[in-house]
Amino acid sequence: MSVYVIDTNFFIQAHRVYYPLDVVSSFWNKVKQLADEEKIISIDKVKDEIYKNDDALKIWCEDNLSDNFFKDSSQSMLKYRQVAAWAASRNTHFSPNAIAEFLDAEEADAFIIAYALTDNTNRIIVTQEVSDPNCKRKIKIPDVCISLNIRYVNVIDMFRQLGETF
Repeated sequence: MSVYVIDTNFFIQAHRVYYPLDVVSSFWNKVKQLADEEKIISIDKVKDEIYKNDDALKIWCEDNLSDNFFKDSSQSMLKYRQVAAWAASRNTHFSPNAIAEFLDAEEADAFIIAYALTDNTNRIIVTQEVSDPNCKRKIKIPDVCISLNIRYVNVIDMFRQLGETF
């Protein structure tokens, strides 16, 4: 069964831009439902990025997501090496800063890709990033996914694939 692996921007953009917690509670109720049903998960690095802001989103996650929602990304270090090697091999395309940021241990992107890569038959990354293969200043999740044969979708496509409405 496929599971959707949620990127940090899913939560942050939803909270700050599209579905504020105080206005669109049906979105957040659906996220909680899907998390409870284990149709969506995320990783510890995403949790760290969310929790560094002591805000309403952090409180919502603490109150609504089980301890098991954020998976341990250290279990995917072999695949992380593959992702890091991919990034390093693109050093003539991406700026050194882009590669350094992508591989920064505090950043979730490379780790979420590695986590999905450990079972790319069943794990689908959910991100609001859009492919931009010409971009040199930032490594975008979709571009890595395309290159490494990992499925990815945006938030709305995830809901469509799951047949969910709210």
